[in-house]
Amino acid sequence: MGNTQIRIGLLGFGNVGSAFIALLEEQRSAIAARTGLELRVTHVAVKDLTKKRNGLDSEIELTDEPQQVVTSPEVDIVVELMGGLFPAKDLIETALANSKPVVTANKELLSKEGKGLFRLADKKRVDIHFEAAVAGGIPLIRVLRESLAGEPVEKIMGIVNGTTNYILSQMDETGAPYDEALLEAQQLGYAESDPTADVSGQDAASKAAIIAMVAFGADVALNDVLFEGIENISSADMAFAKKTGNTIKLLAMVAQRDNDLEVQVYPVMLSKNHPLSSVGDSYNAVFVEGNAVGDLMLFGRGAGGMPTASAVMGDVIDSAFNLSKKTYRAMGTLEEVSLMKAGCQKSAYYIGVQVIDEPGVLATVASIFGDNGISIQTMEQEGMGGEARLIFITHEAEENQLEETLSRLSGLSCVEKLGTIIKVLEA
Repeated sequence: MGNTQIRIGLLGFGNVGSAFIALLEEQRSAIAARTGLELRVTHVAVKDLTKKRNGLDSEIELTDEPQQVVTSPEVDIVVELMGGLFPAKDLIETALANSKPVVTANKELLSKEGKGLFRLADKKRVDIHFEAAVAGGIPLIRVLRESLAGEPVEKIMGIVNGTTNYILSQMDETGAPYDEALLEAQQLGYAESDPTADVSGQDAASKAAIIAMVAFGADVALNDVLFEGIENISSADMAFAKKTGNTIKLLAMVAQRDNDLEVQVYPVMLSKNHPLSSVGDSYNAVFVEGNAVGDLMLFGRGAGGMPTASAVMGDVIDSAFNLSKKTYRAMGTLEEVSLMKAGCQKSAYYIGVQVIDEPGVLATVASIFGDNGISIQTMEQEGMGGEARLIFITHEAEENQLEETLSRLSGLSCVEKLGTIIKVLEA
């Protein structure tokens, strides 16, 4: 009995698309031996047909009309690596409507339109897989959908953006200021020429929304996610963190908090004792806490052509196997949940305050914290000669208490400027 032949239509032939085809060519025999599947790319949609493309089999049909790929009777599985909302959404909907499994790495699309796409995939009883959309080569989605399908997950937090992790790692390790670390990330290809989506936290927020859908079955979209970025983190903030045995990381947090689901992204001052603190460079890592399984951590390359192509390949094999058996993995119904609102979270905080260096200022500033019910854990003063920087680490407080405190501090004549506000996470 021969292998089952599965024909693949590829939308997009950029960094990940070309890496996927190269990986498939390299592993084709091994995949066939392990799975009984003969995988072959038959169609590739590209933007420019005149551009010379190395590494493509002459039998692969190239087209600049992606609809021809998703509707072709010679395509069994559609792999979408174009990115963006349009025309990707229409193409995936067409593929699913034609009962073709879809593999995508499109985090923006899934975080905004995932609910409708998942519903359509379940209606047509075909797979939609998206491992590469969240953490590159780390098999997080597969672990959540399969290995932990029966696990009461309580919290997922992680570093899911390699660009910001590289920037913060450089600031921590070399003392480089934010702008210099960002420029280096751009020169190395870790950051785009316009890095806004990464450094603002939006990219990580898209991934947090997807994690919430998969791990908690929650009807969550990108516009439900509260997020902050790393643009305001200074060398002084990082130096203080390092001096006190901490570091600063941008974390995606998805956690059940009593009756509310927290889905947020924010910078965190993290103890060096925490497993996530040692994740450097452009690596990603995700920490999962379950009621039965305890603590798990997944670590690996969060970006790059080959790591992402590896995640795509795993999804293609799963989809091909299910297709050959005339089955699929259901996404299930996403349920409305109560989301934690801004101002309701409790945390300890790092707060820097630039003040005039004169007698009585410390007592005046500290009294504002107490007036708003915030207890100070530690305080340090830096600088002299007319100006000083007061650094406070608070005990746990609610965000609305913090906002009132900051409002009153900004109104003091002795306060020159409020610095970065960073949540503090204990080990």
